[in-house]
Amino acid sequence: MKAKALTRFTLLAAFAAFSLGPVATSAQTKKHAAVGSKTTSGARKDEVEKIVREYLLENPAVIRDALQVLQQREEIQRSAATAANLKLLKSEIYSDADSPAAGNAQGDVTVVVFFDYFCGYCKKTLPALETLLANDNAVRVVYKEFPILGPQSLIAARAALAAGRQGKFVQFHLTMIGAQGAGEEVLKAASERLGLDYARLDRDMRDPMIAAAIDRNIKLATSLNVNGTPAYLIGDRFIPGAVDSESLAQLVKDERAKLAKREVDKSGAATKGAN
Repeated sequence: MKAKALTRFTLLAAFAAFSLGPVATSAQTKKHAAVGSKTTSGARKDEVEKIVREYLLENPAVIRDALQVLQQREEIQRSAATAANLKLLKSEIYSDADSPAAGNAQGDVTVVVFFDYFCGYCKKTLPALETLLANDNAVRVVYKEFPILGPQSLIAARAALAAGRQGKFVQFHLTMIGAQGAGEEVLKAASERLGLDYARLDRDMRDPMIAAAIDRNIKLATSLNVNGTPAYLIGDRFIPGAVDSESLAQLVKDERAKLAKREVDKSGAATKGAN
């Protein structure tokens, strides 16, 4: 134990020596600065590197511990940045006119979902949103097209937003969740089944405004640290990954309770202030 402590002390001393160099007066520095400075610095660097290398080889757990601390700090920073952006980008998250919405427009809880039509987890779990909407008439869902899995994903996202211009976003959305591709035949068949004008759909898919809406979603996802699909936002809570019907309903219930408590606290504070 004593030897280990001594080794750590030596390591720290070596770092300090390398970082700070020897203490010298201004006159001494001027007198000897040009003489042997490179040689001394090089020797000191070699000595420090040798000590550090030997210490890390004898104590490899130090590297693991340092990486864990680094990861924890980075996660704290990411979480703080996401929390800040949730407030800063509130309008883009909840009020973008180009992001389709379903449910109660005046609902007390809004669920925002980032998704890709060809993400396996999205295909499996996004229908849970329809179950939520069917069972809860006070909830609102905002859909954020986030095509990150290739060209087919982008085509499907554009087609769904184009279908929204004909008032059939949700129906087309559900059709594409069950689709195996987004080729012309698939889109034509979906349009025919839903009573859409395919020529208009095809034309709207190429509208720069639809491309711009998807680009905004991608930038928003980056700002919120969304790096996979599906991803949900409920209130100030970010939920990455798949969520089943029961869990989704519970998350909404928790958010509703939080909002109610906030109103009670606000009312209590107002009463206290009045007195």
